[in-house]
Amino acid sequence: MADSGSPRIDAESDFMRARRLQTLSALAARLRGEGGGSTQALSFDEVVDALGRRGERRIGLHLIPLDAIIGSVDKVRDFDRRFRPTSDKSRARWERIARASRVGEEIPPIDVYKLGDYYFVRDGHHRVSVARALRLRLIEAEVTEVQTLLEPRDIGRREDLEIKHWRKVFIQRVPLTPSVRERVRVTRPHAYGMLAEMVEAWAARTMQSEGELMDKKTMARRWYDEEFLPVLELVNEAGLKGEDETDGDAYMRVSGERYRLIREHAWNREIMRDVAAGKRRRRKPR
Repeated sequence: MADSGSPRIDAESDFMRARRLQTLSALAARLRGEGGGSTQALSFDEVVDALGRRGERRIGLHLIPLDAIIGSVDKVRDFDRRFRPTSDKSRARWERIARASRVGEEIPPIDVYKLGDYYFVRDGHHRVSVARALRLRLIEAEVTEVQTLLEPRDIGRREDLEIKHWRKVFIQRVPLTPSVRERVRVTRPHAYGMLAEMVEAWAARTMQSEGELMDKKTMARRWYDEEFLPVLELVNEAGLKGEDETDGDAYMRVSGERYRLIREHAWNREIMRDVAAGKRRRRKPR
């Protein structure tokens, strides 16, 4: 970082450099055809809504990595993803903190929410911005950890939130246990809604056949054990899984193809051979 010998002048230079880098970053995003939101800090509320909030606990004072701070509770428009200021409106406050940091004054800890390995600022946005501008690696923070329905990973971009939201909806409708959720993944966000409908339709047919009701947890467990896993075994045996497909993608695609060709919900090797061959069965006259 620059050092002219004058903390005031250096703080002014720090702010001007941070603003210049933010402006260039926003311009580059526009030239790439990206929306303005691509450079904004992530919204804590949007992320928690996508993941499903379960609870929180205070874990106290910690040194946290500045690079792991990716969002804000209430100032997503004031700072970009690297916590560079997006306007000059709080310049005086920013420079005051920068001067204090440069002369070694004690800076109060910030206050953050922790989601997995990520942090979102509740209080201390300017302190984070200055610390990053001065190329520090760590910052002291009061940390509150938030527990979520979905594991908080791969949430570094706003684009990641749509699929998280739909996966949360799926898990709420089909409450699979954490140990098996990873296997039931699809790559298209809205496919989770379709998959939930497929599971619920399977449960309705099963309950009608057996003459007994089942709750959501029983539905999820039985569908996974009695439908999903056996179908995947047949799919793999017939060589019908695409190279880039998840197990969930393959299940949905082959299930749809089976019904389109054969118009029934049963599974066996003969049906799977017909699906693999693209053979449409003639419906028997009634």
